[in-house]
Amino acid sequence: MVVQMVMLCVLATLLCQVWCSAELYHSEEELHPQALHPWRNQGKGLVRVRRDWIIPPIRVSENSKQVPENLVQIKSDKIFTSKVIYKLEGPGVDQEPKNLFEIDDRTGIIRSKRPLDREKYSSFALKAFALSPSGERLENPTTIEIMVLDQNDNRPAFTHSQFIGTVPEFSVPGTSVMSVSATDADDPMTENALLSYSIIGQESFPGNTVNKTMFGINNETGAIYTRDVGLDREVVKSFRLKLQVADMGGMGLTSDGVAIIHVSDINNHAPQFSPVSYRMTAVENRKDYEIGRVNVTDSDDRGTENWKARYSISSDPNSNFAISTDPATNQGILTVVKPLDYEAQSQHILILTVENLNPLSNKAPNLPVSTATVLVTVVNENEAPHFREDPIQIVVLESVGPGTLLKSNIAYDPDHSDLRFEISRDPERWLDINRDTGDITARRTFNMRSPHVKNNVYSAIVKVIDADGVSNTATVAITLKETNDFPPQLFPLSGSVCQGAGRSSRLVVTAVDEDLPPHAAPFTFEIPDDLSTNWTVIQVNDTHAVLQPLVELEAGEYAVTVLVSDSGSPALSAYAQVNVTVCLCDSSGDCKSEVGAILGSSVGISFIALGIIVASIALLLLLLPLAVAVTACRRRHHIMKGTGLLVGESEDDVRDNVFNYDEQGGGEEDENAFNVDLLWNPHDATPGSFYPGYGVPRGKQPLRKDAPHNLPSPSYPRRPPADPTDLEDYINDGLEAADSDPNVPPYDTALIYDYEGEGSLAGSLSSIASGSSDGDQDYDYLNDWGPRFQKLANMYGPS
Repeated sequence: MVVQMVMLCVLATLLCQVWCSAELYHSEEELHPQALHPWRNQGKGLVRVRRDWIIPPIRVSENSKQVPENLVQIKSDKIFTSKVIYKLEGPGVDQEPKNLFEIDDRTGIIRSKRPLDREKYSSFALKAFALSPSGERLENPTTIEIMVLDQNDNRPAFTHSQFIGTVPEFSVPGTSVMSVSATDADDPMTENALLSYSIIGQESFPGNTVNKTMFGINNETGAIYTRDVGLDREVVKSFRLKLQVADMGGMGLTSDGVAIIHVSDINNHAPQFSPVSYRMTAVENRKDYEIGRVNVTDSDDRGTENWKARYSISSDPNSNFAISTDPATNQGILTVVKPLDYEAQSQHILILTVENLNPLSNKAPNLPVSTATVLVTVVNENEAPHFREDPIQIVVLESVGPGTLLKSNIAYDPDHSDLRFEISRDPERWLDINRDTGDITARRTFNMRSPHVKNNVYSAIVKVIDADGVSNTATVAITLKETNDFPPQLFPLSGSVCQGAGRSSRLVVTAVDEDLPPHAAPFTFEIPDDLSTNWTVIQVNDTHAVLQPLVELEAGEYAVTVLVSDSGSPALSAYAQVNVTVCLCDSSGDCKSEVGAILGSSVGISFIALGIIVASIALLLLLLPLAVAVTACRRRHHIMKGTGLLVGESEDDVRDNVFNYDEQGGGEEDENAFNVDLLWNPHDATPGSFYPGYGVPRGKQPLRKDAPHNLPSPSYPRRPPADPTDLEDYINDGLEAADSDPNVPPYDTALIYDYEGEGSLAGSLSSIASGSSDGDQDYDYLNDWGPRFQKLANMYGPS
């Protein structure tokens, strides 16, 4: 059995050696072929088509110096039956980048024409064709892949020319500071791009302050960390590290870089006062001004929150002082924020403390908080007198009597100086003030209705002056309380109610009072008991009531006495007599006229009586024109006394009277007649007319179109009588003629005066009174005088 087992082992060993030899042969033939047969098929007869061979990539080293270099040869089986021409296409041949590869069209050898750069093109995929001489494809295209092998031809490079980082002072070893990085253009899958970092130099600032190696770096990741203690910001500010990176794991190509590491400050130093005691002065009665500064020292980084100081005052019970920080110098600025009083306290001792804005680090020395003492001396100055209140409030009745004391002890002087008082403003002169004591008294009674009283408050200004002339003013606000000075008044004092309307007919009355609340409304209305037989008054609201008859009254006038009282304390009352007319009313509640009342009365009137009334009215209308005509005839033959001449004036001649019109539309009563004969110019006389009283001819007056001419005008007396005893007759005659003349105003009448007198610069107006007839006179030129004369043109123009 042992022999058999040995034999089996020897046989197995031999078989394994034969198999391995065969496999090794086939592998070498496939990896290093001299010629590829991508289109090989079986012989004649039944043909079984094989799968195409999988051609492995052809590997070519970059930067090869042996060019042109044969890379591979391809062959087609068709070469045994006919001539074959080989073609190659693709990037690196006829596409960009061109002319890197070529193929021998007869032998099928593919060559590289120029050195290759893997960093530009790492691989190429080409198409190989087998063609007949006529260009016919003999085989399907075959893909030829060419891989460019990398060489370590690129140095690594840092991503930044300078790396900057920070690390807090007193950091423990192993504290991460920053990371640096680099790149390599070589194949990252090879050692040509395997990078390794290192620190090859260290420099401190200020120089030579630190001699030991303070930082280390991870050679694979580039992370920089602290490796020793002793980073003190007050000793060293920053470090400059010289870095190096190498490929091939540190054995290949190298590049240098720089890293700047700043040591950042921590608050490990508390601020300290320097010096710790100060003396300052402050002027009393002033505020919001600086009295001095205090100094502190801090070794932390200047300008940072670890250096900036914050001050506080721990001994200022009245909060008279404040302290702030100057951001540029870190000094404490001490100011007075509330006025000081020398008389109350002449010195103040302040205790100041200081600390940083940032809290102290646990690495800082354990020291007490720094303090300083400030002695502030108050400087006395002459202060202005002070009023005990401003405004000075006074509440008083408006009816207070003169001499009444309104206010005393109104001011004082902090320096105990003598004071004098005066009134600066008192528009109504209601006040007096004692020059020495300042007592304010009433000079006369107040008046709530004064325009200087606003919302029941009267304002004045008083002034106080000390012995040195320093003064102060204050407002005196006097609130006036209303007193019941006026009784209420009733309105209206006359009215009407309808007869027979019963309680539905009433007269509304209103009460008003010059006093203000609470001495005015609500009012009470009543009729005295002895006068309330036929009438009653009913309250409607606080200010209104109605008068109403209690019984049916006959039409006529009634006097009703009403007593009105206000709400003042004490209340004031007043009697008012209301004249009430009881009358028949129409449907709207208004009194009817006399005739309507008679016609509409229950008594009635007969038809015969009505006819008599109408006939009487007609007779009066007929007698009136007859009386006017008789009066006019008698006036025309009136003989002027003292002349013996018959006055036969024209009815159109009214120029000799000047009418005095004191109101619009008046003047129909010629009560102030004035003879204007002296204004007549005898040189302007024209034949055919005579001036009344002198027999001198005059021109005919133009016809007025705004006055009626269907009735004759009465004659007017032309001259005043010489005898004063006849003056009354003269006036009565003129008045009667004016009242009877239908052609005189009220009309829009222009009185015409012919002559203004000798020597007048204005010239005579007699041209207006032309001697021609109405038809001969042409007044069309009045239309050319503008709109102001349009009325005159319409009066005298052609109709």
